[in-house]
Amino acid sequence: MMLDTDGSKPIYIQISEWIETEILRDNFLVHDKVHSQYKLAEMFNINPATAAKGLNVLADENILYDKRGIGKFVSETAKKTIQDKRKNQILKGLLKEIVREASHLQMEQEEVFSLLKETYKEMGSGLK
Repeated sequence: MMLDTDGSKPIYIQISEWIETEILRDNFLVHDKVHSQYKLAEMFNINPATAAKGLNVLADENILYDKRGIGKFVSETAKKTIQDKRKNQILKGLLKEIVREASHLQMEQEEVFSLLKETYKEMGSGLK
């Protein structure tokens, strides 16, 4: 992953989102130890405090839990928590933008749905 250091999204949020994606992809499983702040700092060439902030965001959301003196680990509810968060925040926000733009373009619902289905096919999505 490449960090966007010029963008508006803080680096610690990009780190937390990267770890979330790794959990969703099963690269980190329940009770697996995730990378330490120092390992993340080395991997992404960032300050360890920034990496720690990203890990703490996930701990605050109960996606990770701490074993004192050992590190941070993936919680049992991590995957579901991430899925719910991304559905209700990120995906819903994107859909609102789509509906807003479709409204500006005076598109009918069926036309928007058709366009979405077409996009699924083009991308070869594995969605059900």
